[in-house]
Amino acid sequence: MTDLARTQPSALDQLPDRDPEETAEWGASLDAVARAAGSHRASYLMRRTLERAESAGLALPPLLESDYLNTIPTAAEPAFPGDEAMERRITAWNRWNAAAMVTRGSRDGLGGHIATFASAAWLYETGFQHFFRGKEADGSGDQLYIQGHASPGIYARAFLDGRLTEHHLDRFRREAGGDGLPSYPHPRRLPWLWEFPTVSMGLGPISAIYQARFNRYLAARGIKDTANSHVWAFLGDGEMDEPESTAALALAGREGLDNLTFVINCNLQRLDGPVRANFKIVQELEAQFRAAGWNVIKSLWGSAWDELFALDASGALVRRLREVPDGQFQTYATRDAAYIREHFFGADPELARLARGSPTPSSPSASTPRARATSPARCTRPTARPWSTRAPRPSCSRRPSRAGRWAPASSRATPTTR
Repeated sequence: MTDLARTQPSALDQLPDRDPEETAEWGASLDAVARAAGSHRASYLMRRTLERAESAGLALPPLLESDYLNTIPTAAEPAFPGDEAMERRITAWNRWNAAAMVTRGSRDGLGGHIATFASAAWLYETGFQHFFRGKEADGSGDQLYIQGHASPGIYARAFLDGRLTEHHLDRFRREAGGDGLPSYPHPRRLPWLWEFPTVSMGLGPISAIYQARFNRYLAARGIKDTANSHVWAFLGDGEMDEPESTAALALAGREGLDNLTFVINCNLQRLDGPVRANFKIVQELEAQFRAAGWNVIKSLWGSAWDELFALDASGALVRRLREVPDGQFQTYATRDAAYIREHFFGADPELARLARGSPTPSSPSASTPRARATSPARCTRPTARPWSTRAPRPSCSRRPSRAGRWAPASSRATPTTR
């Protein structure tokens, strides 16, 4: 039996213990599991117990961090609701046109941001196709706070939609003369397209929270029916370091603003370097939001990882993903497969077997990959995308005939309203 006198003082010591012997037995059982099966097994059992307690409605503080995995398991994902092939083509065109817009403007030193929209293009297209509701739907519609540096992608989609011409795109950041496109969202500069300003960084998150709160006020006072209005804020992981970005998180949690969604694109990169070179920004944000009372859904891995996760019977892959810092992931993105095998999978013999496609010896069903589907995630999340497409992201391989030219605008795609 565990000697409870050897444990460190705890705030729980102040609570009445009606059955100290039973408490000691629970502690001894946990110690026995840790000795016999290892600390990882003991941790897993404790997390399962806490999960069961939460499901039973017990008053326990929530876990602030989950593993570095998709929140929604593959087996729980329903089918993708749209035409995935067409949406991938549209996303690729928009990504290409956004990059071409910035590249062509940069010839004259105008600058612009490419990586922001390139890493979040699927997020935006999924929103336009399946989530965002226009104001003609029920009179109020949704409100969008678009990340400022992603504006080229929104202009590219407006071009594909026929609302902007090539002349407009060529005048990105050239507002002199009256027909140019502003660098960042602002209703005074382009009132027919932008509803809210989101730059300087940090303005979007705090404004979105108070907009959602104001919508609740309008509905509660009978001034305007905003019951079907949802506020969306598209943000970057670097932007979340701005004081305004997190200043009102607790307010939203306290008031239960479920008419609000933050979509945080964690591409691990800010303007002047990695967001967290020696840590993991996704985990940090998850803990911060959960502590403030938010629901968090992470979408990190595509379908190419499904079979590896299915083969990982011991949890070695999950542990490795959790321990690798963001700066190392940035390095992996620039190196070849041999480097990744050596430095990522080579860190553990079981991971090395996974890299070779061999099941671990203790896994009788490791060769059976799980079903692949898609996941709806209309919740607050640090994420890679709101729908896990379980397919590789679209690339910009459909290049125009001449470098720097626009992808065709003949295919029109309008936002779906609900």
